Amino acid sequence: MIMATETKLKGCFILEPTVHKDERGYFFESYNHKDFCRAIGLEVNFVQDNISFSKKGVLRGLHFQKGEHVQAKLVTVLQGKIQDVVVDLRKDSPTFGQHLSIELNAENKKQLFVPRGFAHGFLTLSETAMIIYKCDNYYEKGAEGGIRYDDIVLAIDWSITKKEIVRSLKDRLLSSFKEVTK
Repeated sequence: MIMATETKLKGCFILEPTVHKDERGYFFESYNHKDFCRAIGLEVNFVQDNISFSKKGVLRGLHFQKGEHVQAKLVTVLQGKIQDVVVDLRKDSPTFGQHLSIELNAENKKQLFVPRGFAHGFLTLSETAMIIYKCDNYYEKGAEGGIRYDDIVLAIDWSITKKEIVRSLKDRLLSSFKEVTK
């Protein structure tokens, strides 16, 4: 069983699975297609799983796929904790240009469903973190895009200082929100 709560961003959901705990540990279904689609009221067919392992302070994103390669994602933290951030890039959306920041961690087992048309990124808050995210479309290198984490229009409040943040060269070269959405 899964409980879904729509966030302030239309179509973006926080999912909380039912966790069965006892003296041995715990068990839960991390994904059940039928229950997932019923919970969010949308048919989504995931075709690719990605796993990311990061050290403390690593910021990945904000990434997205363009055109016919746009992706919806279901993000789950397997180990550690992250600050997960999504930005609505859908120009026809009432929440266009708004972002959501949420802590996801292995202890609370919350998941985030990110619909198509969003940029996504995360910051590792624990010593290490491992996340898995399901995608409903295949990755295409030529369709990738991204927005700077410190974009002044978005004004995202990351939970650590700039000097503590570790980014890839590719992420240091990302565009501004205005450049991406013009």
